[in-house]
Amino acid sequence: MNRILVSSFFLTLLTGRFASAITLWPFVILRKSELKANENLMRHEKIHLKQQAELMVVFFYLWYVFEYGVHWLRLRNRKKAYYRISFEREAYAHEGNPEYLEKRRMFAFLKYV
Repeated sequence: MNRILVSSFFLTLLTGRFASAITLWPFVILRKSELKANENLMRHEKIHLKQQAELMVVFFYLWYVFEYGVHWLRLRNRKKAYYRISFEREAYAHEGNPEYLEKRRMFAFLKYV
């Protein structure tokens, strides 16, 4: 993965202090360069790149915001709403599996909706 940017400022601007990384097609933005060595985190972000490609990027973001909004309205908790998003559920469920991206089926996040 060669489209990695390191910007604590940009990440804080987008997520506050919540995230260590964010994927904005085609880039992965990290808070610190040392995070490049975190295999689970990088795999998590690669899963998001696959999801974004499957939904032609714009539909990923629309779905992501919609799903977050629904969960936030229901739960009234930003962090809980984030962890309920199907894209995040898939990425967290498989970030520790080095073989997942090779075996992943298209639209696998639908299993977590």
